[in-house]
Amino acid sequence: MAWICSDATSSWLRDLGLRCYTLLYLIAYLTCCLMLGACTTGVQFAAAGTGAGGDAPPTEMITEQLIETERRLQAAQARQDLSPLIVPHPAPYTIGRGDVLSIVVWDHPELAGGGMTAAAAIADGGTVAPNATPPGFAVDHLGRIQFPLVGLLPVEGLTEEQARSMLSKKLARYLAQPSVTLRIQAFRSKRVYIDGEVKEPGLQAINDIPMTLVEALNRAGGMLPSADQSRIVVERGQSRYLINLRDLVQKGVNPGAVLLAHGDVVRVHSRDESKVFVSGEVVTPRALTMHNGRLTLNEALGESGGVSPLSGDARQIYVVRKAGERTRVFQLDARVSGALAMAESFELRPKDVVYVAASPLANWNRHLSLLFPGALTSAVGVTTRP
Repeated sequence: MAWICSDATSSWLRDLGLRCYTLLYLIAYLTCCLMLGACTTGVQFAAAGTGAGGDAPPTEMITEQLIETERRLQAAQARQDLSPLIVPHPAPYTIGRGDVLSIVVWDHPELAGGGMTAAAAIADGGTVAPNATPPGFAVDHLGRIQFPLVGLLPVEGLTEEQARSMLSKKLARYLAQPSVTLRIQAFRSKRVYIDGEVKEPGLQAINDIPMTLVEALNRAGGMLPSADQSRIVVERGQSRYLINLRDLVQKGVNPGAVLLAHGDVVRVHSRDESKVFVSGEVVTPRALTMHNGRLTLNEALGESGGVSPLSGDARQIYVVRKAGERTRVFQLDARVSGALAMAESFELRPKDVVYVAASPLANWNRHLSLLFPGALTSAVGVTTRP
């Protein structure tokens, strides 16, 4: 019995020695690999101002000077001439082709042309079929109406008051002191199109109420919660204007002064189109939605749970940005003084990628696990066996 115990003890000691030797060999080997590859841990980008890294973009350290330069550059890019859209005092509505006029010559119902009959029917509670042509005098493709006694009368481009005055002068040749009432009964000549993140996208007719941007959005039922108020695009002919409502208010410009014109297309972009992607060694990698066009590096890291305390390297926080035909890479060293303030001041842009690199120790552990899966755990278990 003593011999058996002695043989089992000897076998266990030999097994222990072999595993300890394997453990020491692995540690020595991987330590050499770590020392040789210490400069290659994390994300590899060329240093700013050098040609190292081949085609890799240069890395720009995030500093106060860089933040100020980026702020000025972004302000210059966002600056555009909105003067064609800003009209503080809109002009009265002018008659256009396709509009339908209601004209009443008092004491002469025979000249009503159906306008007075329609008005009386509506007053009595009657209705007009939705697809029916409204009764009245329609402005033809040449901008004219045909009125009894007067004949063809050009009214395109005139206000209601101007058209009424001109018709009264024409009728004065045949009637003594004619009393004329002229109103636009159907607005069909001018329209704008609202698309995107609004409750009721589609066509909106321009009427005697000035069609400002705010009025158009309200007629479309208002913006949805998913709308990005910093990315409202107005397309007019070959011109394209990007409107940031928050920025307009900060500059003291009333959004109600942005006047739309016939044929304008208004598109309200979704916040989902302006996402920032946070990956790497953070607690919760995720895609973040910008808050009306604004999101700082500090906010992006905070909403992702921050840098992982177990595997993240606070020295290697990168922001990868596609700028035109090239890629820019910014790096923040969170250990330096004032790093949190710089992260709060560094504005991200849509489609930016925030990446936190792994620490050297985390890389060492992962390399060991990939080369020898379970070897380190097994060896440690042998040495700790009672």
